[in-house]
Amino acid sequence: MTEAAPVRTYRIEDLAHHTATTVRTIRAYQDRGLLPRPERRGRANLYSEAHVTRLHQIAHLLDRGYTLASIKELLEAWDTGRGLGGVLGLVTEVEGPWTDERPDRVTRAELDARFGGTPDDNAVAEAVELGVLERIDGDPDMFLVPSPQELSVAVELHAAGVPLSAISGHLRELRGQVEHIAARFLEFTTEYVFARYLEDPGRRTDAHAAEAAALVRRLRPLAQQTMEAELARAMRTLATRHLRTRLVTEESTEESGPTRCVPLPAETITAVEKLVGQSRVAEFIALAAEREARARVLDRLAAPPLLDKELRESP
Repeated sequence: MTEAAPVRTYRIEDLAHHTATTVRTIRAYQDRGLLPRPERRGRANLYSEAHVTRLHQIAHLLDRGYTLASIKELLEAWDTGRGLGGVLGLVTEVEGPWTDERPDRVTRAELDARFGGTPDDNAVAEAVELGVLERIDGDPDMFLVPSPQELSVAVELHAAGVPLSAISGHLRELRGQVEHIAARFLEFTTEYVFARYLEDPGRRTDAHAAEAAALVRRLRPLAQQTMEAELARAMRTLATRHLRTRLVTEESTEESGPTRCVPLPAETITAVEKLVGQSRVAEFIALAAEREARARVLDRLAAPPLLDKELRESP
């Protein structure tokens, strides 16, 4: 008859070394209820493989950005049989790639060549800060490109004459706006789709977590598809409006001499479009301004001397 292998135990110093943590951290986890108390044998506190597994689970969740409070809830779910495995499967689905794009690598020489051949350390540093490039440990001349498509856009814009500093500034501004849209999409889907999994304790089993993960897979492409459709619509509308405005401005310049472009609020443009149509926006605004200017001149000519002085001094 084969003897059972002895159960391995650890003193706290050995456990800390074996799990690449510290004695202080292990004790802090015990105080927070994240780690079970050790077994007491005589004067020694002994830890088991279960403690090793738990420490690895905590480290894994911390790497994913979870707080100790949320980790405690997940581990309590595991201890009461509510399925940590299913929850971690859902986490993996959410944290997986949200695009079919595959990362690429580029050397510093290739990078310089794609941006005109002139090295620019400041531009590279800013690209790393923005996450467009990621440095690779041990190889200072090689970069990981998380989104080759995003880098290609920067290359095309630079080739068209846009300075790298302007491209970086535009990306920072755009990223803030897109993150706002992403947050709204998540709030929307959480309220109408995922709330039942979060609010109902009875739906926190492995089976329901797998169901929620399947929903994430179905809904994940919707945000990108919606953004693409709405961006195409907005670009067509605004580009058409911009082109027509420029054409009308050029025609006016040829007929009546030099003119200036004055930015107007979008609400004003929209209101005028509803009134006269897109094709006559610039003409209407120009005529309205001209009429107002002539009316003020007539008011000053017809006003009594004292009132005329006040009119001249008014803005």
